[in-house]
Amino acid sequence: MSVEGWNTVLVLGGIRSGKSEFAESLVTDAPVVRYVATAPEGDPEDTEWATRLAAHRARRPGSWTTEETSADPRRLADVLASAEPNETLLVDDLGGWVTVLLDPDHQPADDVATIAELADALRTCSARVVLVSPEVGLSLVPTTPLGRAFTDALGAANRAVADACDAVVLVVAGQPVWLKPVATPAAPAAATPNATAASAPAGTAAFAPAGTAAPVVPTLADAEDIPEVQLPDVLTHTPPVAPAQEPGNPWAAPTMALPMVATGLVIQPGMELPMPDEYAGPQAVDRLATLDVPGAGLGVLDRVVGFAAATQGTSTPQAWGSVRVLLLHGDHAGGGSAGAVAGESARRAAQARAGQGALARLAAENGASLQVVDVPASAAMEDEPALTLDQVESALRYGWRLAEQAADAGVRLLVLGACGAGTEAAAAAVLAATAGAEPPTVLGRVITDSGEIDDAAWMVRCAAVRDALHRTRRSSRGAKDILAELGGGDVAVATGVLLGATARRVPVLLDGPVGVAAGMVSRDLAGQARHWCLLADHGGHPAVRLAADVLGLTPLLDLRLDLGEGANALVALPLLRSVLALSAALPVHPSLGGGDEAPTGDEPASTEPSHLDASDTDPDGTEPDFAEPEPAGPGPASTGADDQPASGWRAG
Repeated sequence: MSVEGWNTVLVLGGIRSGKSEFAESLVTDAPVVRYVATAPEGDPEDTEWATRLAAHRARRPGSWTTEETSADPRRLADVLASAEPNETLLVDDLGGWVTVLLDPDHQPADDVATIAELADALRTCSARVVLVSPEVGLSLVPTTPLGRAFTDALGAANRAVADACDAVVLVVAGQPVWLKPVATPAAPAAATPNATAASAPAGTAAFAPAGTAAPVVPTLADAEDIPEVQLPDVLTHTPPVAPAQEPGNPWAAPTMALPMVATGLVIQPGMELPMPDEYAGPQAVDRLATLDVPGAGLGVLDRVVGFAAATQGTSTPQAWGSVRVLLLHGDHAGGGSAGAVAGESARRAAQARAGQGALARLAAENGASLQVVDVPASAAMEDEPALTLDQVESALRYGWRLAEQAADAGVRLLVLGACGAGTEAAAAAVLAATAGAEPPTVLGRVITDSGEIDDAAWMVRCAAVRDALHRTRRSSRGAKDILAELGGGDVAVATGVLLGATARRVPVLLDGPVGVAAGMVSRDLAGQARHWCLLADHGGHPAVRLAADVLGLTPLLDLRLDLGEGANALVALPLLRSVLALSAALPVHPSLGGGDEAPTGDEPASTEPSHLDASDTDPDGTEPDFAEPEPAGPGPASTGADDQPASGWRAG
């Protein structure tokens, strides 16, 4: 969806106000759209009316389906009642529906009862619905009985439908004015990002008028009413010196832990956060075509250069030096964790802390620091909300602080991963709520420890997601509500990390369902966050594929690795770094004005192959001296552990 935070919305507007185009823009990203046409065909000789209908039909994408209800006005309520949760309905418009309702062919009829039936069907509809209706209440009272009957009936219908909808917007001269926001943000004036975001409903920042103030990035401030929470230790592991290292020994101890910081940050829909440089990315990609390479260049990996250039604000981006891996650890109760081995996620987290396992070893090889973050356990989403709203607020702020801690430490790239029972089901529920996905299509197969496929556990997970969506079918689809009802602790903290990283201009390398689910939720809070995200590989996971398509993230590779969230991205990281280093170091081709790279020194370079045998000696008979080569760059520093104890997470 282009606008999040609502399940039903009424779009009002006058004639030629742009209301239909605006309504269509709200459902642009929906995977399944059914266009419900209410207007009759009209007089065949009325060419102007036929032209209007043809223009409406021409704007509809070919993937949309169309349903006509002009034959029976009461059928519109039946269409709404029978709509599926994965559908999005666009009803255009109620003016045509009232016209048919008042038609003598459908009289006698109880117009009031029919309008009430429509409002009741709208309240119980499980699909997302956008309704378009003319606003005729601002004009003069018609002079004819038929005109007065139409305006009275349409006014009554608009009032009933507006009362049943989550949100109402009035379009005037193409400009939307939200009359009934989903949620009115209540925040101190000092913490409000800007007036536009504070006065608009969730997700409407994209329609702010031109010329508004520059984005204001919220920062952390002390607040007495929020308890202090200790951030977890940051670990820097170094590769083992020899393969025969004794198992169980940690490679390194924690190197740093920031002091506790209390936060008064207000995270709310419509925040205005920084965007990457829109010019540096294309300039960097254009520059690649001028480099002195023997072949066609970097292929699809030129997107890495464009992304790094935009996020670094330069057309010659550098390889990411300091990298930090955030591993979010938290379990989900209920059927979503069916097939998971009890205690397995805790073992993986402890393994990472000790510098063992795939994630820690890959982090060490990449010189990346590792931070294992314990997030709050989530309740069974099919029975009750996964988190309370207070826990969601604390989790979002906690994730923001994790990103700020990394930025303050000079981190240039965050790698976001998660481990926990039920994380895939929670991510699937979030995708179903935000993108209209069917749970079975985004839930990956359940693989046992022995490598077998557990179809029974997969069906239990599907049922858990289905029941959770049914339980929340009338709940708001705002970002915080989705996190509380379905997402849980890991998705909430991950969302806070994305927002905090965006505020500090730190790119994030996503890996796995939790990260992309957080990306989907973050759209409602700050639409800029997705532009700071990079997806190295989809890993063959259906949820990641769908979310990447909705977020506009094209996976760079197709390795189908399944080493665990975070580890898959670290496998690709050396390749991405090499691409950036190469693009920054290569000169321009000589034919385009660049100079040839030649050996330095007074003597010309020899054309003979250079080699040295073990028997070669200096004239005095001694072995030749060879200087040690300069290192290519600083290796991962390893320092002693700080005196601060390891810490966990608790809700504020």
